[in-house]
Amino acid sequence: MRTETIAIHGGYEVDPTTKAVAVPIYQTVSYAFDSADHGAALFNLEVEGFRYSRISNPTVAVLERRVAALEGGAEALCVSSGQAAVHYAVLNLTEMGSNIVSVPMLYGTTHTLFAHVFPNQGVGVRFAESDQAADIEKLIDEKTRGIFCESIGNPAGNICDVEALARVAHKHGIPLIVDNTVATPILLRPIEYGADIVVHSLTKFMGGHGSTMGGAIIDSGKFPWKEHARRFPMFSQPDPSYHGLVYTDHFKKAAYIGRCRSVCLRSTGSVLSPLSAFLLLQGIETLALRVERHVENGRAVAEFLRRDRRVDWVNYAGLPESPYYPLAQKYFGGRGCSLMTFGVKGGFQAGTKFYDALRLIKRLVNIGDAKSLACHPASTTHRQMSSEEQRKAGVGPETIRLSVGIEHVTDIIRDLDQALDAAVAGSETEPSSTLADQECFAGLS
Repeated sequence: MRTETIAIHGGYEVDPTTKAVAVPIYQTVSYAFDSADHGAALFNLEVEGFRYSRISNPTVAVLERRVAALEGGAEALCVSSGQAAVHYAVLNLTEMGSNIVSVPMLYGTTHTLFAHVFPNQGVGVRFAESDQAADIEKLIDEKTRGIFCESIGNPAGNICDVEALARVAHKHGIPLIVDNTVATPILLRPIEYGADIVVHSLTKFMGGHGSTMGGAIIDSGKFPWKEHARRFPMFSQPDPSYHGLVYTDHFKKAAYIGRCRSVCLRSTGSVLSPLSAFLLLQGIETLALRVERHVENGRAVAEFLRRDRRVDWVNYAGLPESPYYPLAQKYFGGRGCSLMTFGVKGGFQAGTKFYDALRLIKRLVNIGDAKSLACHPASTTHRQMSSEEQRKAGVGPETIRLSVGIEHVTDIIRDLDQALDAAVAGSETEPSSTLADQECFAGLS
């Protein structure tokens, strides 16, 4: 099935008991055992089934199968948030004294996790100077357990060369972890370019309505854990905490997700609720249609901003002048996403005026909503970072991040237009001509 069809039908047919077409919400904590032997077999992972909803749940299982199919992976694990997904993705690979290498362009909370939380637990994170494969490779050593990147950086808008990073990772016998939240599997399926593990904040585009939190980890099933047992003994040696289970023997190509569920989720409990899984499934059904509109609107908004005299700069990979335009051609067929950053002429003060003047566009820190959203990263999502760290992450004091929604594009642009007027009022920057007079938008009015 193509991705548009998987988004609607993947992982579920009809409920065998009731014949329900919609995925039922299994709002239960536990599941009855047929006998003592049946319970023991479930806990020994000898038979398929459900035992406790901290480990697995039928509603969540449908979401896991659907997300895995969308990304072209072997299996998936869904958890309570995107941040929990990033945490588990790295935790499952590392031990005290090991490290991972990451690009510097990261979501602010991911940077905090990597720069402060993991090091305090004995796991180092090395930030490269850029997202280039050569800069990443310089930092890999014998204790490195993975490379981490965001396919499209939030909010930097950079596009990582997944194929090049995968080559470097595999050359050194380590997996590539890709956060594909912004691109979604509609624009990019990183596993097709060599990624081994994909993570998502389902809260964003996948859910799509700003109502439900969730995260996902997808295992490609392709990384040869046994071949690299020296770096990753946790997958191919008996686990004393689980009756001596060997994950590569028991779970085969899904060893990574098998251990992530059995050790990380079971022991630390960032559980996705059945109701949240149900709501996320509803959002995913319209993912392909929404992304199409997001991309269309994002392009129009970027074109408006780049032509406007009140705007100092626009960072959007779908524009030919972007340094990431060639990678947008390679991975997205020339399309940009709906996430962009820009600066209003007049710097921080003008940017603040612009931000406060928005009417239709909501001021908040989410992205990927059906609604258009704006935030000022330096004072919100990236506030904990130093000025230098912000700069490397693609954030300046004047930066406005825009997540373009699926409203009518004329209404979005008119709101930007009036907010830009408010931003430059009384300054030397003259307001641009009216929207209707701008050549590229004459047909929108």
